[in-house]
Amino acid sequence: QLRVVESGGGLVQPGGSLRLSCVASGFTLDGYVMGWFRQAPGKDREGVACIASTGGATNYADSVKDRFTISTDGAKNTAYLQMNNLTPEDTALYYCAALQTNRRWCPRVLVEYDFRGQGTQVTVSS
Repeated sequence: QLRVVESGGGLVQPGGSLRLSCVASGFTLDGYVMGWFRQAPGKDREGVACIASTGGATNYADSVKDRFTISTDGAKNTAYLQMNNLTPEDTALYYCAALQTNRRWCPRVLVEYDFRGQGTQVTVSS
């Protein structure tokens, strides 16, 4: 069964950092685009970041550019989202998704992905 499981969320103060993990099972990241998405109550879902397996090109939302970094570790079959300088506006349910493709770019639109995880909650508050 193909699945991804997120972890690493929690409560953090403004200006703090968190690293989210997305462990893949049933498939290897090679040949998959991995994306991170978030949704806060009352707000539209946002494609935060994605990374292509072929060439490693990344794509970030303007709201997180220069603060968030997406990466993958093939040996651990895990995708990460390093989040720095967090603000209350980053509070949301974060989830990762996978898309089987060899394209050299990645979309930040969830409907293009094959499956997603259940998510991990990130709360930024003092």
